[in-house]
Amino acid sequence: MEHIYPIFDKMLSRTDKENLLKQHGLMIWFTGLSGSGKSTLAIALERELQKRGLLCRILDGDNIRSGINNNLGFSEEDRIENIRRIAEVGKLFVDTGIITIAAFISPSNAIRKMAAQIIGEKDFMEIYVSTPLEECERRDVKGLYAKARKQEIKNFTGISAPFEKPLHPALTLDTSQLSVEESVNMLLDCILPIVSFTNK
Repeated sequence: MEHIYPIFDKMLSRTDKENLLKQHGLMIWFTGLSGSGKSTLAIALERELQKRGLLCRILDGDNIRSGINNNLGFSEEDRIENIRRIAEVGKLFVDTGIITIAAFISPSNAIRKMAAQIIGEKDFMEIYVSTPLEECERRDVKGLYAKARKQEIKNFTGISAPFEKPLHPALTLDTSQLSVEESVNMLLDCILPIVSFTNK
């Protein structure tokens, strides 16, 4: 049986969305210890990209754990599922042409590789916020590291659970050595050639 309205047989493509937005979708994935500066850089980067007329969406613990992942705990299985769902949501944004900025500890290379494979490795830019543990502890306004040291929090990344450094990050930023402005400028140098509509 022929469709009555064949023009409506399929959804608009990613190219259609990117043509509308005049930008290319990309996942910028910040990884690093708690307190390393991931969310601070994500927010600052979003503001700078918006100034340039680019549409972004930040995904972080605040808007993910309180919503789509509010039924997950912190077991190993739940941590993997947390990242899997984040990656699936991120893929939808990227496929819509939106520059998506994720800020999650995501402590292992395997879990970050899973995210990259879900999103698509060509659309995945891994940023390692390499701020040393000592500095992260010094910044710890919530007292999480102190609680972890007292074993009041189990499996806390950097204290009682490992963090694996990324093998081949697109960029490494140590916010104990670089200002937010310096870090964002380095990020822009990496990102703008990819998302800029005139470069493809």
